[in-house]
Amino acid sequence: MASSSSSSARLAFFAISMLLLSSLSMATDFVVGDDKGWTLDFNYTTWAQDKVFHVGDTLWFNYAKANHNVVKVNGTQFKECSFTAENEVLSTGKDSITLKAEGRKWYICSRGNHCANHQMKLLITVEAAPPAPAPTSSASSLMASLSGALIVALAPILV
Repeated sequence: MASSSSSSARLAFFAISMLLLSSLSMATDFVVGDDKGWTLDFNYTTWAQDKVFHVGDTLWFNYAKANHNVVKVNGTQFKECSFTAENEVLSTGKDSITLKAEGRKWYICSRGNHCANHQMKLLITVEAAPPAPAPTSSASSLMASLSGALIVALAPILV
């Protein structure tokens, strides 16, 4: 009976792991500015316009840390290129921001006049996480087999 219980636990762990891994693999990494990175005089509005950002995606800001930074701001601060001590400032030169909630997100560089005069500002809209893709027929067969095996494995425990 113990071996049946441990094998069913392993099978349940495997099934849950597969579901978690499939959801993680759907997230997208965006390098802000692509090969130009986070820099002066680059149009981030144009860069972002053909992209769809979802909860779970990650923004990567690559820049010379001696010259720039990334500040998370609100809409008013974005328009004014301003920030306060309460705003989160990132300054490693290779900053990642995982998008955790839907809605508009604003980022600026607070160094000198980089935001106001050199377009170092990014506005994006984050959408809900995309739905999981429909499984392929082989994946459907595998999941059906695993589901059946899980039911058979759990039956002695549940009775």
